[in-house]
Amino acid sequence: MTMNERKFRSAGKLLGTTLLAAGLFAAPQAAFADGYKIGVVEQQLANPFFGKLQAAAVQRAKELGLTTMTAESTVAGDAASQVNGIENMINQGVKGIVLDPGSASALVPIVKKARAAGIIVVTTNTSLEPPTAADASYETDNFAAGVLIGQWAKAKIGANPRVTLIDYDLSDKTSKARHDGFLKGFGLTETSKEIAGTALTQANVDGGQQAMENLIAAHPDINVAYTINEPAAQGAALAAKRAGKKVVFTSIDGSCSGVRSVVDGTIGATVMQFPSNMGRLAVDAIDKAVKTGEKPSGINNSGTVLITDQPVAGIESKDSKWGLANCWGE
Repeated sequence: MTMNERKFRSAGKLLGTTLLAAGLFAAPQAAFADGYKIGVVEQQLANPFFGKLQAAAVQRAKELGLTTMTAESTVAGDAASQVNGIENMINQGVKGIVLDPGSASALVPIVKKARAAGIIVVTTNTSLEPPTAADASYETDNFAAGVLIGQWAKAKIGANPRVTLIDYDLSDKTSKARHDGFLKGFGLTETSKEIAGTALTQANVDGGQQAMENLIAAHPDINVAYTINEPAAQGAALAAKRAGKKVVFTSIDGSCSGVRSVVDGTIGATVMQFPSNMGRLAVDAIDKAVKTGEKPSGINNSGTVLITDQPVAGIESKDSKWGLANCWGE
């Protein structure tokens, strides 16, 4: 190689280094923006709500040209599987994580580790404790959902209400918010004389049925019921039917099964939540943060709609036809 050739090659290397440092070689950055990796951590996918949420997040990532890693818990409250999944995602260099936490507190340390590594963590469905442990959350405003169904129930039943509340564990954030919201919407307190009785269930059909059987035996004048979710409402309604009691049932979730119970009159009204919105909004928030540096924050409502074929004046609602077109589940 001649002296001139060596000078030319050396100058070329210097020019390349200078341009790279100045950011004028943009191809590597463009490739990063179009194809980085995110993680999606869900709860047990046998539950159609969680399955819908994950599917929406993965689909939105695909639309944005991202690749995804997924993980899920095995049973309700299983934080260990989610922690292991997040650990793997950190090691694989994801830029963001969509997390539906199985435990509000047990996931906090691993989320702190992920954020310390520069990863954007956005929760869905429910937030961590404290909520600021993650960058942001996209979830149903369950208190507002409870208020909405309480308002409808009060307007529908009219005079002489005899109310029962069929709940899940009230130490659970979602259950407590729905319960408190219903009381607020109906204009009740925990000690109101209009409350005939209450029960705690496992939020399933069998639990709802047994709870309602016991409640009717003790309080045969019950005429309106709040239920934590639609399976509990379906079980409770079966008990009322067998006992020959006419009870107005209300609920929250918006599954396709629940909306069909509105169609056949089993449930008078339910409030629909939108797991697909949660997944899409979370991925969009991560993508914006990665590409612009603008991080999401706060607890963001993913939407609620009252579904009923018995509308009442002054309360906005959609009918069951709309509900079937927008429900989640099978």
